[in-house]
Amino acid sequence: MIRHACGLFGISGHPEAARHAYFGLYAQQHRGQESAGIATWDGNTLHEQRGMGLVHDVFSEANLQRLPGDNAIGHVRYGTSATASLRDAQPFTVHHQGRGIALAHNGRLVNSEELRRTLEADGAIFRTAGDCELFMHLIIRAMRRNSLEDAIIEACSQVRGSYCLVLLMGDTLIGLRDPYGLHPLVLGSLEDCHVLVSETCALDLLEADLLRIVEPGEMVIIQNGSLRSLRLAPAQTPKQCIFELVYFGRPDSLIFGEQVYLCRKRMGWQLASEGTPDVDFVMPFPDSGVYAAVGFAQCADLPYEHAMIRNHYVGRTFIQPSQSMRDFSARVKINPVRPMIADKRICIVDDSIVRGTTMLARVKKLRELGAREVHIRISCPPVRFPCAYGIDFSSRGELIAASKSVEEMRRLFDADSLHHLSLQGLARSVAHPDHYCLACLTGEYPVPLEAGHGQQTCGTR
Repeated sequence: MIRHACGLFGISGHPEAARHAYFGLYAQQHRGQESAGIATWDGNTLHEQRGMGLVHDVFSEANLQRLPGDNAIGHVRYGTSATASLRDAQPFTVHHQGRGIALAHNGRLVNSEELRRTLEADGAIFRTAGDCELFMHLIIRAMRRNSLEDAIIEACSQVRGSYCLVLLMGDTLIGLRDPYGLHPLVLGSLEDCHVLVSETCALDLLEADLLRIVEPGEMVIIQNGSLRSLRLAPAQTPKQCIFELVYFGRPDSLIFGEQVYLCRKRMGWQLASEGTPDVDFVMPFPDSGVYAAVGFAQCADLPYEHAMIRNHYVGRTFIQPSQSMRDFSARVKINPVRPMIADKRICIVDDSIVRGTTMLARVKKLRELGAREVHIRISCPPVRFPCAYGIDFSSRGELIAASKSVEEMRRLFDADSLHHLSLQGLARSVAHPDHYCLACLTGEYPVPLEAGHGQQTCGTR
């Protein structure tokens, strides 16, 4: 599984702000399953509740009752550090000169180590390893001589990398994106209130209306029902994360103005147009690659089948098997329809291959079940470079496509054929191909990296 951080939510001026934040995070649970948190402002006090686990595990009715106020922000996190800790859960909250401030962040800064060294040399103390706390230090220091808005602009002028932020201070809700717009943030309305979310599926659940995308390099300020917009940096060509469309986004979401479902179908269609094996049917492994597989089958005029069935009632907290029950975790989630596989020529369509371990296990399973041929089609180009901007792609040494050719991977997987979508095919699958960051595919990073970046894990911390 590729991991991503995070999902953001903000709402201003609604009497059930915490409850709406709960459902807004629930709709974006796919963006982070490590921790969840909500902070609210009741006119006098900043309240917060954070916890490890899924949204419905962290929040109960009693917890929501302890989060009064008309303004709220929320966050779901999928961190990439080796250990998960409550201290890294967001929103990150502080009290400064009698004012409570809550901040939630999605992305990763590439100059964070340099900034930390500078701040620590000036007396700053950090209690987390996260960029969110770093942002808070920069903003509060800038507030010594600036308004909140100007302090945020000054803080953003010092950082490099990807960042989406939602911030709550008193009755002011702020949302912003970095100048390249690497990760999504949109603005909606609900009963004359303003809502900020990472994905539009959260607006749909709340029956809120989509107003517009928060533009790259834009900051929106919502206060007492009014909305203002400021520029953080001059407009430039966006470099939005292509994996939001390939993998992360919910298919029913609009991300970067594109319908995720249709983009994935087009990726599958383009993939089939680049070469179709002679097989009995096309299949995905649920739920990865489902929509690309639909497009592939339609273009190739091949039957589309679900020969592997997912158990949708498996959560993260089922009782763990004993050591003797090997591979139980995989079997409890996906089970084969055996007659569909035995002696069949099968084409698997998936969205990506990162480390290769998952695909190796999948082909092995199909061979054990008697598949006569197994062909693999991947709906994005090979992932050869680590992400520096907030996705848990490992160091380059752990990316299988960085060290092996397509033919070497095919032999390793014991597949009859293997083909990735070309960069040209990917470009034809989206509306504005020059607006996307392809660094993990090409090694061309839109924001220059610090020395040594890419040698270690490059996910959001």
